[in-house]
Amino acid sequence: METVWDWLTVFAFAGLATLLLQRSMEEEPRDQLWQYAPPALGCAVANYLGNHDQHVAAGALLIGVVVYIFKVLKVKLPGRK
Repeated sequence: METVWDWLTVFAFAGLATLLLQRSMEEEPRDQLWQYAPPALGCAVANYLGNHDQHVAAGALLIGVVVYIFKVLKVKLPGRK
């Protein structure tokens, strides 16, 4: 944990893992396990790119990970229907 990219990607991955664990406890799962692979890999690649001075690409990929989580996994912000 030496760079800002390490911290950003670990926080994103931790949120993704928390979402997976929370949803795995539901009686009727709303998504499948494979749907969590693209954002997890995206976090790893964004971290790699960021640590190798490709900050624009890493930032764009991390934004893509967040968009994927909200659009594909259909996460809703608190207070919204």
